[in-house]
Amino acid sequence: MQDIFVARIMSTSLQTVTPDTLVEDAGQLMLENNVGSVIVVDGDGHLEGILTTTDFVNIVAQSEPKAETTVSRYMTTDVITASAQDSLRDVADLMIDHGFKHVPVVDDEEGVIGIISTTDLASYLSRVQTPSPEE
Repeated sequence: MQDIFVARIMSTSLQTVTPDTLVEDAGQLMLENNVGSVIVVDGDGHLEGILTTTDFVNIVAQSEPKAETTVSRYMTTDVITASAQDSLRDVADLMIDHGFKHVPVVDDEEGVIGIISTTDLASYLSRVQTPSPEE
């Protein structure tokens, strides 16, 4: 496989905050811009850190006092799914088109049988071996 460099596929439209930005404001910025992270920069635009959706999971899980809110208040109920026989390209296109990071995999008889994530796709791509072209 021919090397494709990071510059070719990286996003350059960044959402940034400063270290003193309130967590709630950073979360709102992420929601408004449909992004999974914000880059934390100093006054000169130099990298200080990153705040991701995973960090928000930790924030909620470690908050005190504990909220008594059930998941039904925030969960997505109109879930788009894949089947085990769908092509990776089709699922990747679906994820890109809808901005999804996770797609449940369902079977008509068994119900939910798995989930595919952007991490799964990246892991697969990192291992793909393309045969050398015949000379």
